[in-house]
Amino acid sequence: MAQIIHRSTNLLKPVSVAVSATRHLTTASTTPITVETSLPFTGHNIEPPSRSVETTPQELLSFFRDMVLMRRMEIAADSLYKAKLIRGFCHLYDGQEAVAVGMEAAITKKDCIITAYRDHCIFLGRGGTLMDAFAELMGRKDGCSKGKGGSMHFYKKESGFYGGHGIVGAQVPLGIGLAFAQKYCKDENVTFSMYGDGAANQGQLFEALNMAALWDLPAILVCENNHYGMGTAEWRAAKSPSYYKRGDYVPGLKVDGMDAFAVKQACKFAKEHALKNGPIILEMDTYRYHGHSMSDPGSTYRTRDEISGVRQERDPIERIRKLILSHDLATEKELKDTEKEMRKEVDDVIAKAKESPLPDSSELFTNVYVKGFGVEAFGADRKELRAVLP
Repeated sequence: MAQIIHRSTNLLKPVSVAVSATRHLTTASTTPITVETSLPFTGHNIEPPSRSVETTPQELLSFFRDMVLMRRMEIAADSLYKAKLIRGFCHLYDGQEAVAVGMEAAITKKDCIITAYRDHCIFLGRGGTLMDAFAELMGRKDGCSKGKGGSMHFYKKESGFYGGHGIVGAQVPLGIGLAFAQKYCKDENVTFSMYGDGAANQGQLFEALNMAALWDLPAILVCENNHYGMGTAEWRAAKSPSYYKRGDYVPGLKVDGMDAFAVKQACKFAKEHALKNGPIILEMDTYRYHGHSMSDPGSTYRTRDEISGVRQERDPIERIRKLILSHDLATEKELKDTEKEMRKEVDDVIAKAKESPLPDSSELFTNVYVKGFGVEAFGADRKELRAVLP
């Protein structure tokens, strides 16, 4: 757990008094607090950043709220899938929330993120709404991809989120393309291309990384190492599972991906590096509680003791909870009330998302071709004209 470095014993007394008086969590205080990451960073061809991270009561409380909301969303998605309201593939993110929250704390919406199919919480972090998420999961027209993408294809271009991709590793070259555009346009922004340890051996990843290094692109490759590619342990799939060293000529950093402040510090450091020097690799040492997907029970290739051990010792939400309590920013009861509030918020949105209609059948022909070319759609025999696209 991140250890607190006290600047003053009386530093947060006004905040705790205010919380006690209102009996509600406050996110208004910006009084600085310094915390230390749970583990030191390990660098490859680079000097790692400091373990001391500056935060505020506002940020601590928002981290707790955001991660609780993300976890509740994923647990609810599990239930909806089992009720057959979500169909197809569904990959859940519970356990890895610190990566999504910590990364967002270090960047802006002008920076880009592109990821694989475990994308629900990244989308939420980018500013997506629960309604956008649950409607899309259930294939409804009010979803972020109009109900046509489903679990694996969330998207929010206006907030710099470029998906949700179903082909293992294929999002990385696209992310390098985004970084190329940023450098070409002199935007002074960066792109985070996220992938798992299961994709880390893909050839296209190294081809894209080579181009990024040649052109000094503002590209940050983020390997979310949850230690299992589907049901295969990292050591069975990779001769060298030190993914942060895989760039060879590209520097890398190993990060405790269960510590939101370690992720924040690493992403801030990586952004500054990428803008000046080109690409860098971040390996987030994290863990998923669910199986690879909803079709995977997640307990045939690892023990239940292993999963419960991570929950007890490294859970990202519990780490933030302990920080909040040790700083007297809220009581245990108030944090429990926040969790109940998040549960109700998720339940209310699910009820509304269920009322959203399915996409109209005409949507089968949209978002396929560029508009304005008068494209015609025929039946299988090429005789019956089905539609003329705008």
